Amino acid sequence: MDRKRAGIAATAALAPAMWGTTYLVTTQLLPEGRPLLLAALRALPAGLLLLAIGRKLPKGRWWGRSAVLGMLNIGLFFPLMFVGAYRLPGGVAATIGAIQPLLVAGFSIGVLGVRPGRRTLVAGLVGVGGVALLVLKSGARLDGIGLAAMVVGVALMAMGTVLTRRWGRPEGATLADLTAWQLLAGSVFLVPLAAVVEGAPPALSAANLTGFAYLGLLSTALGYVLWFRGIEHLGAGPASFLGLVNPVIATLGGLIVLGQTLTPWQVLGLLLALGALVAGQAPARRTPAPAPAPAPLPTLTTAPEPRVPATAH
Repeated sequence: MDRKRAGIAATAALAPAMWGTTYLVTTQLLPEGRPLLLAALRALPAGLLLLAIGRKLPKGRWWGRSAVLGMLNIGLFFPLMFVGAYRLPGGVAATIGAIQPLLVAGFSIGVLGVRPGRRTLVAGLVGVGGVALLVLKSGARLDGIGLAAMVVGVALMAMGTVLTRRWGRPEGATLADLTAWQLLAGSVFLVPLAAVVEGAPPALSAANLTGFAYLGLLSTALGYVLWFRGIEHLGAGPASFLGLVNPVIATLGGLIVLGQTLTPWQVLGLLLALGALVAGQAPARRTPAPAPAPAPLPTLTTAPEPRVPATAH
């Protein structure tokens, strides 16, 4: 990997690194049992901030594209992830999230015309195994609704990642603009839904406000700009492997904040996950277009006999 590509990958990896702290921030600083409220307050302030910075609205077909991407990456993904976080142990949720590179590889075949190589598929499987060793615990509680929410959420964001790569961004728009449009499109769905389903928000403490400020400004506004930059420059597949940083940071956060320790199996899982992340940075190959049919050979025919002009009588 050249130096420029490595730098882009390193900055893009900051996004899942910040997302890896979401579970810790949610459990330690945010109100309990309000997944829609958390999703709305994470998306709306970040979207408004980026819109105020860029001061640009989508034009033409980008209204529709922003709505689609906003629902896939934000409006549906955020609440499904919070539902999964509430109903599943963190290890189970992280393991399901680790299948995203494999889903991106599958979606890329039809949407981008990119054929994943054997290295990508092996790295994806190794990544899932590494994350499972790192975060799963024996006797982990499995909840059907939580599992469904996580699987659907991961699949939606995988498709959002692929479509983000396919559509790029309109001329003259920055990555901050593209991020703002998606966050606000998701918020248009999330805010009224949270009000109807969960009612008025509770009084927020100083700890709650600190948690929302961190999730909105850093984890979401900055995080998604860096994430979309990674997709734009690295490709959907390599960028998706950077998501393996998420469970690694979540585990390290537990070590530092909660005083947890790593077992030898977890150390092995950590090494496998990081190895899969590096291996997954190889650019994907495009499916070759079918070769054009050869031009037909000229047909040899007998030259016509010269016509004899008629004699005038």
